[in-house]
Amino acid sequence: MSRALPFLISLIAAVLWLATTTAAIGQPVSTPLGRSVAPGSQDAGPGPKSTPRITAELVPMSRWATPGSTAIVAVRQNIEPGWHTYWRNPGDSGGATTLAWTAPRGVEAGGIVWPVPERQRLQSLMNFGYSGEVFLPVPIEIPADARPGTTIPLRTEALFLVCNPEMCVPDELVLTLDLPIGDGAPPLDPRHGADIQTALTSAPGPGDFEARLTPDGPNGAVVLSVVGSELAEATQAWFFPFQGGQVDHPSSQPGERGERGLSLNLTPGGGWRIAPPSGPIQGLLWTDVGAWEITAQPGPPLPGASGSGALTDPDAAAAGSTLALPMLIAFALIGGLILNLMPCVFPVLAMKAASLAKGAHEPAAARRDGLAFLLGVLVTFAILAGVLLALRAAGQSVGWGFQLQSPPVTAALALLMLAVGLNLSGLYHVGGGAQALAGEAESKASTLPRGAQSFLTGVLAVVVAAPCTAPFMAVALGAAVTLPALPALAIFLALGLGLALPYLIVSLTPAIMRRLPRPGPWMVTLQRWLAIPLYLTALWLAWVFARQTDTTGALLLAGAAAALALGLFALGRAGGRPVMVGGLALGLALSGGLAWAAATRPAAPGGQAGYEEGVLPAVAWSPEAVSQAQADGRPVLVNFTADWCLTCKVNERAALQRRATAEAFEEANAVYMVGDWTLRDAPIARELERHGRSGVPLYLVYGPGDDEPRILPQILTPGAVTAALADATADPGARS
Repeated sequence: MSRALPFLISLIAAVLWLATTTAAIGQPVSTPLGRSVAPGSQDAGPGPKSTPRITAELVPMSRWATPGSTAIVAVRQNIEPGWHTYWRNPGDSGGATTLAWTAPRGVEAGGIVWPVPERQRLQSLMNFGYSGEVFLPVPIEIPADARPGTTIPLRTEALFLVCNPEMCVPDELVLTLDLPIGDGAPPLDPRHGADIQTALTSAPGPGDFEARLTPDGPNGAVVLSVVGSELAEATQAWFFPFQGGQVDHPSSQPGERGERGLSLNLTPGGGWRIAPPSGPIQGLLWTDVGAWEITAQPGPPLPGASGSGALTDPDAAAAGSTLALPMLIAFALIGGLILNLMPCVFPVLAMKAASLAKGAHEPAAARRDGLAFLLGVLVTFAILAGVLLALRAAGQSVGWGFQLQSPPVTAALALLMLAVGLNLSGLYHVGGGAQALAGEAESKASTLPRGAQSFLTGVLAVVVAAPCTAPFMAVALGAAVTLPALPALAIFLALGLGLALPYLIVSLTPAIMRRLPRPGPWMVTLQRWLAIPLYLTALWLAWVFARQTDTTGALLLAGAAAALALGLFALGRAGGRPVMVGGLALGLALSGGLAWAAATRPAAPGGQAGYEEGVLPAVAWSPEAVSQAQADGRPVLVNFTADWCLTCKVNERAALQRRATAEAFEEANAVYMVGDWTLRDAPIARELERHGRSGVPLYLVYGPGDDEPRILPQILTPGAVTAALADATADPGARS
């Protein structure tokens, strides 16, 4: 049965619930002080009351109340797993819990002291509510003439809208409590007194803050700026408006820290877009150091509320905190080992193989090479990690492999790969390695120490490997970008150790090294063959660059490559001759000028490089497109990819762009969506973060009624895709 029908029934139930509560809620009914209230038809005396979805009872914080005091009682909810109730602003659907009190004359019940709610995502909606056990404290004013030794009967008709992802049920329970009156300071009630006290003290109250709302922020956002000394240490924040329609609840709330407070970029809700409020907006400001009720007045942004770095997304932080740091470090180490098998790293294996062959029968030199390679890898990982975390702190939406989203970096790497390939081909000799191996004169030996060569090989390995994310590595990196700097750096370094470990082990193991053939002329031939993967990598990077810019940019880059080759040829034949030295200078200058002209051309329009359709037609990804396809009853497979991600391209050729896969999509009536991250795209970066990832590839499969997607493995097979589509179209009760 389609899951759309139960969801529609839930909405209808919510509307009926709102209608009945409007009529039912009135002033508390008064009875003479000290007299019992006759139980109604639903009143079975004090104690818990239950439905299949929720158990509730009225419980006191203290063992007794004193005359003239304010006693605290609470509605204790024990909600069944998979169900939830709602906060004062339920969000995009649902309804808040209401209490209609009946008490003796002179006894007055105050409003609910609402705990901080959970954010509950439902498809494209966001609700605010509670699950599990929750206490809703209520202050009760006790009259001064209450007599010690008596009890005050309290009765409330509690109306809960209890929902799960498929339906909502209005549950009405009559809860009663006989509250004793006594003398002296009362102790906490032994059953739930401490829990109620915790709920009361942790509930948000007014803080000493100044808050402003400023429209016309970035991308049409409304900027909420708040200053106050309590916010100095906050690193995460979220604003819950008291009234629905003012803020778009499902949208992210990126923000910044400041010297005196913080600021959040809020997406206006439907009510705001129709009629922007002319007065203040009230709500709950949650942070990781506390929560407070605030009133934001219209006006310019407050000074000191931004400029000290980005706030961390609470959703991403929660995803990262689910695994302990040692586990994340282990995942990073394993991911680095697996990274050696990913397509991105293949060109670097050529340089590794050449270096290993050189030191095959020189154990001391081999050890130095291995340690230098490890140092190059670790230093480069540390630098990349530092840049990535610094950009995140400055509020930039970036992820792993971010350097290849920059056309200048892509162009520079393409030329660098060409230069290394020409060196291996013998066109010129930075280090004269091939000549030395061929037995040429010592005067032509390496001008660059072998340790430095190994270090630079480690640097290049990281730069080229960074676009890939391997299994285990994705989870670790997704958590790393949400953690503090030192734990995040530990994860990045563990990843580098995993990448360098196989080479390090071989270089430190003489028994393995002795099995390699002795150096000789054959190594010159080997180097010539090992140049081929580097040329292919240069072509691939040039193709990525062309996709990031345009045809003119690609032609300029080709001219830069030709000039670079001529300059390096002159370097190889210079021999101190002025003509060749001049040719070298001219070629390098011309190459640099053309490369700069190519790299500074405008990027491809639309923030994406443009995805090419194949056998399986694709549509552009957006959250709205996913929601619309689900509303139409169609499953969705989303492919977050980039042209610079070789693993992505291998998966697309091997598993997605195949006739059998296209037929499976047609049979399932499924939609194939592509999120192209070749160029920087903030919505894609946020979606990756929401699923605990910092890079591509990421494959998500949504069933027609799914709130959250199924995440597919990073190495795809046609069978895995077909099985995921079949599972997405199956009846919910039959899913794996």
